[in-house]
Amino acid sequence: MPQMRLRVIGSEDDARAIGNLLASIDGIEHVEEVADLMPRLDDADSSSAGLPDDMGPGTHELEVGAANRAAAGRVREAVEALAFDLDVLVEFETDEDWHDA
Repeated sequence: MPQMRLRVIGSEDDARAIGNLLASIDGIEHVEEVADLMPRLDDADSSSAGLPDDMGPGTHELEVGAANRAAAGRVREAVEALAFDLDVLVEFETDEDWHDA
């Protein structure tokens, strides 16, 4: 089963819209928001806390399990189109065993 991880740079609503889209695609076995294991350097007592540069959109990690390569391809196409419409950034990370180089 192909596994994809998506990093959505946007609001909670943007991530929810992308998650809902993913759940509606044929051949998708699961969609799950997972915790981001990358520590963020935004301590509340930092000298830069509260600056405008720290108040950007959130980061959301989604894990997607697809039944086959065709479904995984549909995920990428659909998410790219929705991300463009929502004006959010989406990064894709895929398993190498199904991804064509």
